[in-house]
Amino acid sequence: MTATQPRTERGTHRAQREHVAALHAELTRNGLVTWTSGNVSERVPGEDLFVIKGSGVLYDELTWEGITVCDLDGNAVDGVKKPSSDTDAHAYVYRHVPEVNGQVHTHSPYATAWAARAEPIPCVLTAMADEFGGPIPIGPFALIGDDSIGRGIVETLRDSRSPAVLMQNHGVFTIGPQALAAVKAAVMTEDVARTVHLSRQLGEPLPIAQSDIDSLYARYQNAYGQ
Repeated sequence: MTATQPRTERGTHRAQREHVAALHAELTRNGLVTWTSGNVSERVPGEDLFVIKGSGVLYDELTWEGITVCDLDGNAVDGVKKPSSDTDAHAYVYRHVPEVNGQVHTHSPYATAWAARAEPIPCVLTAMADEFGGPIPIGPFALIGDDSIGRGIVETLRDSRSPAVLMQNHGVFTIGPQALAAVKAAVMTEDVARTVHLSRQLGEPLPIAQSDIDSLYARYQNAYGQ
């Protein structure tokens, strides 16, 4: 599948495109992306569509017009920007995991360092148990350009509570019930990747018992916050 570029801007789903454009500021604010790398996407409620950042668009210049509307086959249906090179991966996830409504991709440095080693991040922090329900897993190596990355994301997260996967030699992909949740997962992934890395410079981090991980995850997912 190849994402095609529409010839006109009809301005459909403008409010959602504005929202997703604004969310990209969290990627730069939290140091998760370099230059034009990375992207946020979100499913359009009630339609077989999603919106995603245009390929190679500078973050400082990103407005709603830099967000392209695509169908679930990865074809652009509205917007003047060619969609992200990761569009087919996002489309595959949306087609195969209906509960996912938002996705993020970054090359954040600490987490990507783990991906370069093809090493899962072990669950040695209560914050990891809260957000990820266990280790952050490694997905397979896959080339950009078709839905191979999407297949790897879906297969890796099928039996995991984690909303994040480290794709081998590539970077971070996160999912969520909406784009904001996927952004939060991307921020948390980099945070714990850095902390666990620092801990390993001092010695071997202590594991958390699985029963305690389960308890922490249940509390955070069901009782934490307002």
